[in-house]
Amino acid sequence: MKILVLADKESLYLWDFFEKEKLEGIDLILSCGDLHPQYLSFLATFFSGPVLYVHGNHDGCYRDTPPEGCICVEDRIYEYKGVRILGLGGSMLYSGGPHQYTQKQMDLRILRLAPKLWFHKGFDILLTHSPALGLHDGTDLPHTGFQGFLKLMDRFHPRLFVHGHVHMSYDRTIPRRSFYGDTAVVNAYERYVIDL
Repeated sequence: MKILVLADKESLYLWDFFEKEKLEGIDLILSCGDLHPQYLSFLATFFSGPVLYVHGNHDGCYRDTPPEGCICVEDRIYEYKGVRILGLGGSMLYSGGPHQYTQKQMDLRILRLAPKLWFHKGFDILLTHSPALGLHDGTDLPHTGFQGFLKLMDRFHPRLFVHGHVHMSYDRTIPRRSFYGDTAVVNAYERYVIDL
């Protein structure tokens, strides 16, 4: 399965210089948040598969203008062609804005997912906005990752963990890909294609 992942910055390649052929061969689009809803709606118009998203810490506008033709997977498991995608958006609480959580609040969100995780027998892709604690995250409070994501990967061993929030333009040393055990970890900043 070929997956296009997006986060934080609208890609000129896919928006200003769009050609439908650029989506050929893509099976699934995953948004890790902080993208204009019109951008996701635009892609959904030309894409035959699902466009799934979680909220970023700057996606308060989605309340009044959700991305049309897209599917929010916050706090749920969405299954597509046998691949189970678990969505947990938001960032660390730093200003009191929407889609911000403390470590404890994120732990409670994860705890509430226990029946769904049991029913689906785990998940294959963890789709988030923020990274995991100590894994692709930053040193400042807004960009600190969530410890609960590490616990999820330790217990369920998903094939893929996709996040955004930490812009690769912040620092040249920020990795695009790494591994946490057997889980491939990908920073979806702007756009990236993954073969699952």
